[in-house]
Amino acid sequence: MTSDSPKLAVVVKGWPRLSETFIAQELVALEEAGHDFDIWSLRHPTDVKRHPLHERLRARVRYLPEYLWQEPERVWRARAVAQALPGYAEAYRAWRADLARDRTKNRIRRFGQACVMAAELPASTRGLYAHFLHTPASVARYAAIMRGLPWSFSAHAKDIWTSPDWEKAEKLSAASHGAAFGATCTAVGATHLRGLTDDPGRVDLVYHGLDLARFPDPPARSPRAASAPLAMLSVGRLVEKKGFDRLIAGFGLLPPGLRWHWTHIGGGGDRAALTAQAEALGIAQQITWRGACDQPEVIAAMRAADLFVLPSRVAADGDRDGLPNVLMEAASQLLPILSTPVSAIPEFITDGAHGTLSDDAPEALARAIATLAADPERAAGMAAAARVRLLSEFTMAPGIAHLSNRLTALCAGG
Repeated sequence: MTSDSPKLAVVVKGWPRLSETFIAQELVALEEAGHDFDIWSLRHPTDVKRHPLHERLRARVRYLPEYLWQEPERVWRARAVAQALPGYAEAYRAWRADLARDRTKNRIRRFGQACVMAAELPASTRGLYAHFLHTPASVARYAAIMRGLPWSFSAHAKDIWTSPDWEKAEKLSAASHGAAFGATCTAVGATHLRGLTDDPGRVDLVYHGLDLARFPDPPARSPRAASAPLAMLSVGRLVEKKGFDRLIAGFGLLPPGLRWHWTHIGGGGDRAALTAQAEALGIAQQITWRGACDQPEVIAAMRAADLFVLPSRVAADGDRDGLPNVLMEAASQLLPILSTPVSAIPEFITDGAHGTLSDDAPEALARAIATLAADPERAAGMAAAARVRLLSEFTMAPGIAHLSNRLTALCAGG
C-alpha cells in the first residue's frame, strides 16, 4: 500500500525503463528500508516489457506532462498555483538565468513540469531526490525552490559527461539553490563533480552494487573446449557509446578457423545500421538480435553464453558509460568478461585479473576475442575472480544504507 503522505518525491526521466534496472533496484531497496515516496516521471514508458523488479515497487507513480501542449489546462492551472508559492519568483529568476544560456524548448518544458510538480506535491513532502543530474535534476531544483524544500540527486554517466560545467556547478552550489547532496556511482564521476562544487563533501561515491538475492547461483560451468564454438553475448542499448559498430567490425577480423556466434540484447536506434554492417561483412548469419528483454531472459542468456562482451567507448558528444551493471550481472553468473578501460569500468574489472580490458579498435577486439577463445581455462579463472570481487566489494547493501541515511536527513531538514 502506498502512503497518502509521502515525505520524499523521487524524480525520474521515465518509468519504468528496461535499461535502468539500477534505478529500480535502488528504489525497491529504499522502500524496503522504510522510505515512503512517490515517483514523478517526466516521460511515459516506451518499453513493452517490464522487469519483475518493477512489479515489487509499491510507490505511486505520477506522470508530469511529457509535453506541455498535451495538457494545457493542467499546466496553466498549476502555473497559477505555483505563482502563489513563496519561492516562485526565485525559481523563475533561476530558470531565466538558465534559459539565457540554454535557449531550448527542453529548458522551457522543464520549468512547466516543475510548476506542475510544485503545485501537485503532497503537503507532506519534505525533500526531493532526482535520478540524473540533467533534466530530472533541473525539474527537481526549480520545484524545490518554489516549495522551499531541499533536494538531492543521483548522477550516473551521460548526465555527468554531456551537461555543461556551468550547470553542474550551479546544481552543486549552495549559493544557487544547489542540491543538499549528490550521489554518483563511480569514482571517476565523483572526482569530476567534486571539482565543480564549493563543498566536495556534498558529493558521495555510492556504487549501485548488485542485489544478489535477485540472481540465481551461477551455473556449474566447465571450461569450454578450445575447439568448440564460442557463444558471445552483449547486453546494452544500440547507441554509439556502447561500441557495437567496432565490435561487429572486429568480428569480421576473427580467424577463419574460429567458430562463433554473437547474441545481442537491448533496444536502441542503431539496429538498422549495425545489421547492414554485418550483412556487408558476410557475418549476419552468426548474429542474433533479440531486442529488449526482461531480466530473467537476460540472466538465462548469460548462463548459456561463453563470453560477455561490452566494447564501451566515448561517443563524439562526450557521452560514455559509468560502471554498467551488466558487467556485475555477468560476473554473478561466472561469465568471462571482455570490455574496455573506459570511464569507471576499471573500478570493477582489472585487466588480466577479473577479465580482459581491450582497446576499442576492431583489430584489438578481434585479438582479445581470439585469445580468450584459445584459452578457456584462463577465461574461467578470471570470471571466478570477478565473482569474488563482486561478493566482497560490489554488493548493494552498503550503498543503500548510506543513501538511506542521506535521504532520512534530507527529509528531516538535516
